[in-house]
Amino acid sequence: MPTDPFEAGERAARESIPAEANPYQDGSEEHALWSAGHERVAGEMEANESEGT
Repeated sequence: MPTDPFEAGERAARESIPAEANPYQDGSEEHALWSAGHERVAGEMEANESEGT
């Protein structure tokens, strides 16, 4: 079953997989969605770290 690219990007960020590991072709809609999901979770994680939580 294909995974939603946005959710896959979120999961990758939670697993500390770097954004450079995006499996989708650069320039594709899936690549953009994966990046957006990764960035959302990574941003939340950074915010939590800077708050000391």
